[in-house]
Amino acid sequence: MTTKIGIIGDGHVGCTVAHQLIISELVDDLVMIDVNEKKVKADAVDFEDAMANLPNHVNIKVNDYSALKDAQIVISTLGRISLETKGDRFEELEFNKKQLKPITDTIKKSGFNGILLVISNPVDAITNLYQQLTGLPKEHVIGTGTLLDTARMKKVVAQKFDVDPRSVSGFVLGEHGDSQFTAWSTVKVLQQPISEFTQDKSWRVEDLDNEIKEGGFTVFNGKGYTNYGVSAAAVRIIRTILTDARTELPVSSFQEKYGTYMSYPAVVGREGIVAKINLKLTATEEELLQKSAETIKEKSQA
Repeated sequence: MTTKIGIIGDGHVGCTVAHQLIISELVDDLVMIDVNEKKVKADAVDFEDAMANLPNHVNIKVNDYSALKDAQIVISTLGRISLETKGDRFEELEFNKKQLKPITDTIKKSGFNGILLVISNPVDAITNLYQQLTGLPKEHVIGTGTLLDTARMKKVVAQKFDVDPRSVSGFVLGEHGDSQFTAWSTVKVLQQPISEFTQDKSWRVEDLDNEIKEGGFTVFNGKGYTNYGVSAAAVRIIRTILTDARTELPVSSFQEKYGTYMSYPAVVGREGIVAKINLKLTATEEELLQKSAETIKEKSQA
């Protein structure tokens, strides 16, 4: 069985995701879509020029929505990050909302019935809109959410304790944005609760929160966009879906309790969200999660 994936949006993130999929041998047929036809055609030709020096071949189609019909996954990376002048991802909301109706109409017309993975910001609000406009099951529409923020948390904690980030576990929850928070009660280092490492220290884990939140803006301020970190998060989700790995990931999914899409651990597999997880959070963390949900809903309606 061949694997077909579509990418809507060929900006910094879209082309990086495409590149990672190609070199990771995760895709056989790739559909690249962007309103900037000159750019998307150029990237397609550039990828094709690389094929003779790669271990696998990928068939590439450009700006053909009908080719999405039998795709297993379609990824949305559309957006305009230059609109984020105040560091608030919701500054992209109105621009992206205007793009969605014609795009979702075309997706529906194609007959696509796979998994829709949303990277576009503000990711929780845009994921919600994609689900509403396409009519796809909620379990089949997923946002990258705080998987990237969780990776940033692991990096910061790992650097603090001089270990590999993969030796850190735990979650950043809520909005992929200002109201996100690290659920420190879930964080472990080398399988030990982080509280056991900080008992005799002169600092608190909460002192790391700002560094975790500001990581993305450090990248943005340095080069005007982010691409590698979020693309790695997206490709991890894609690999999890394609292999039906049923892995626990903090992705943006619809939370019935809060009435919105936001990030909370869920089991991800071939059918999208295949199971929900119930964390034992502290009372303070429960309050922060509720506030984050309210923030997403209020900003989405503004």
